[in-house]
Amino acid sequence: MSDSLKVLQAATFAAQKHTEQRRKNKAQTPYINHPIIVSTLIAESGVPVSVETLQAAILHDTVEDTDTTLEEVEKVFGKTVRDLVDQVSDDKTLPKLARKQAQIEHAPHVSESAKHIKLADKLANLTDLTTDVPVGWTVERVQEYFEWAKKVTDGCKSANPPLAAKLDLLYKEATFKHPDFADRTFKCHKTYTG
Repeated sequence: MSDSLKVLQAATFAAQKHTEQRRKNKAQTPYINHPIIVSTLIAESGVPVSVETLQAAILHDTVEDTDTTLEEVEKVFGKTVRDLVDQVSDDKTLPKLARKQAQIEHAPHVSESAKHIKLADKLANLTDLTTDVPVGWTVERVQEYFEWAKKVTDGCKSANPPLAAKLDLLYKEATFKHPDFADRTFKCHKTYTG
């Protein structure tokens, strides 16, 4: 089976799993856009990665956000993809704050392939926040997300310098508008200056 077909099969699987899900932005864009963007960011970075990394990037939220199991991922895509998805999935049995802290602590210790996925995932999420704040998010929540994401990605940046550079630029310069304050622009990361 060709690498192209393997990636397309992962996209089809993820699309079926995320079919009813929408992003939390005002436009409620289809959720599947996000994992496809994550995989695309990795591929566009120019850093060589395995086809399994691209597959896992597309599948990275299926276990965390759908009824998909790791066993199902392994059965369809193999152990390598399963292990990568496992490395980038939150443990939903933990409270939210504990999950966020676990991401910070685990990021430096995951495989290089998983680090690519974590970097691209955060880059996609942060880029979205600069243009379309999720419904119900406060200014503070956006800024706190940026500060937390930087702590996570600091543990991964050596895996993919082009993605790390894009993230660094976002942390340093990105701004956003909030629907509650139409005339104001806010710095995404309040304190980072590079």
